[in-house]
Parts: sequence; structure tokens; C-alpha cells
Amino acid sequence: MTEQRMIPIAKVVLSDEEIEAAVEVLRSGRLVQGPRVAEFEERFAEKVGAKHAIATSSGTSALHIAYMAVLDPEPGGDVLVPTFSHISTASMVHFAGGRPIFCDIDPRTFTLDLDDAKGRLTANTRAIVGVHLFGNACAIEEILTFAREHELRVIWDAAQAHGTLYRGRDVGGFPDLVCYSFYPTKNMLVGEGGMITTDDDDLAERCRLLRAHGQTEKYYHPTLGFNYRMTEVEAAIGLKQLEKLDDLTRKRRENAAFLTERLSRLEGLQTPYVPDDVVHAYHQYSIVVNPDKLGLTRDQLARALKEQGIGTGVHYPRPIHKQPVFEGLLGQQTLPVSETIAERILSLPVHPHLTSEDLERICKAVERAALSPT
Repeated sequence: MTEQRMIPIAKVVLSDEEIEAAVEVLRSGRLVQGPRVAEFEERFAEKVGAKHAIATSSGTSALHIAYMAVLDPEPGGDVLVPTFSHISTASMVHFAGGRPIFCDIDPRTFTLDLDDAKGRLTANTRAIVGVHLFGNACAIEEILTFAREHELRVIWDAAQAHGTLYRGRDVGGFPDLVCYSFYPTKNMLVGEGGMITTDDDDLAERCRLLRAHGQTEKYYHPTLGFNYRMTEVEAAIGLKQLEKLDDLTRKRRENAAFLTERLSRLEGLQTPYVPDDVVHAYHQYSIVVNPDKLGLTRDQLARALKEQGIGTGVHYPRPIHKQPVFEGLLGQQTLPVSETIAERILSLPVHPHLTSEDLERICKAVERAALSPT
């Protein structure tokens, strides 16, 4: 019997056109923060419907800059952060001089539970973070209303939400600051780049200063900053990726629709829930395993799929509040929804390079495992 190829959870592909664009930059000798970065910023801002876009060296540096922009000049405030996310969502609050206050999540969307966040508001709260997790938008209008009522700034972590729409608008066009990542496995890649979008002129200027050593002109520094600039090579790739984003996202949505149509029939599996006012970008296609109904734990299902040549991922196996570093800094606490989801969540391949045969194999493998539990 011929061994089947492994279907990976993610696949990184650069076209010949993108490679040539990068080579052209290398030949030019202009490698950092030049005309291609400026063009990429302009086109990205136009794409998401924002006034400003500030390119950065990574999604993590984008978050660091955004938090510093809203916490300075008086660092030390509390920031409401969903605990079910990548650690950078919270760690950059710490490095910006703030304190992350962890909040639980909605069990269907995996995004911030605003009611839980409201109960953690104090006089020292300065900002709130909405994470558009896996490409599913959080409750933007409700979060904005709450933030304005309590004079909080809002930072949106859109690292996984390239092309996500909320009530017909791209999530990158909402106030105050939206942070993106272009890491290789993201829906749109450049290498290790990031982007901040905003309509606020003052915040945009603050972010630009923080990105480049606080420098307004050569060797003149009215404030301190970092070297968080994007390279010209990354921007050249990003410009080409931006042209393909709609097609790549459409393919992800088609793949997700196929998976949901098949897998939603299986008792014990929760397929992704998408609110009526959201158009999901499907950075991840994440199911939740109910072991009592399915007869398999999440880890058992993952092993069964691996044996059949299907790659899976767990995003995230430990909520941020359970990370040892934050237990040491902030003490132990219980956020039950996030902890349960962390034990049961499993991501299946949904990337745009899947074929119809791949999708059929994925569904049959899950069905076989579910119907013949070990």
C-alpha cells in the first residue's frame, strides 16, 4: 500500500513573482524603511479602510508600540486582556509598563467575554484588548461602547485577522489601534513583519516615533524608541501578498465551509461558530472536542489523525494566565472557559493550498476516528 503524503496544518509558499520582488530589493542596496515600505503602508491602510498604517518588524513589536503609545507618558495602568491568545498579547503589556488583567472568553467564538471583562474594571484600568482570534472578529461595537463609557483606549490584536469583516467593515479600520502580524504561517506573510493601523493622527505619530528610536530627523530624538522598522525586502513581498489576499482568504473560507458541512454532523465536535455580523478569515479552523460525547480526547483524536497523515495543531494548550511567568508575576487564578477550551481545542488544516482531495481526506480521517474511538 502506498504511503499517503502528510497534509500539513500550515503551508508557506512564495511565488516566483514574490521572490523576484525580494531579489530586486537586494540588488537595489536600499534595504530598510524605504519607498517600498511607504507604498506597503499606503496600500495596506487603503485596503483596511484606515487613515494611517505603520509598518513594523513583527506583530509582537506592533503590539509593544501600540501599548506604549496608549500607556505613555504614565505607564503602570491595567490593561484588560483575554487570556486565550498568544503570549505576546499580554507580555507586551508588561514590557510597556502596564499590568495585564486576564479575562475569560466566549465559549463559542473564543474571543473576549466582555461581561467577564466588565467585572475586572478598576480605577486603574487604562485600556482593553480585543483579539480577533483565529480570524473570528470579537464584539467590536460592544467593546468600543464599553471603552468609551470608561475612557479606555482599545487595542485590537488582528494578528490572525487579515481580511476579517465585522458588519461589512474590515476589522483594521476601527479605533483606536489595530495590530497585525505577517509571520510566515499567517494568512498574509512577509517574513517577520507587522503593521499598526489607526485613524488617530497623534497615535500614528507616536507609533512612528517609537518604531525608529524616537527620531524625528537624523540624530534628533525628542523621545526614546526602538529599532522596530520593517525591511524593504519584507515590504516588497507584502505588496505582492496584498494583491492576493482576497483570493487566498476566499479559498480559506471555501475550505472552512466544506469542513463545517461535513464535520458538524458528528456528535461531540463543535465546529467554528461565526456570528451573523462577522465574515471569518479562518487563520485557523479550530474544533472543540467533547470527550464524553465523542469517546475520544483531543489528544487521542490528534494522534489518530496523525496516523492517517493529517497534521493538526493546538492553539493554545495553556491560557496565558496559567503560564508560569504570569503566575509568578500576578498569582494564580481560575478562568474556567479558557481552561476548558485549552484542553479540548484542535486545529485542522484549512490553508488555501489544500486540494479537494485533501479536504475529503481530512473529513474522512476525522469521521473514521470519531466512529471508531480507541
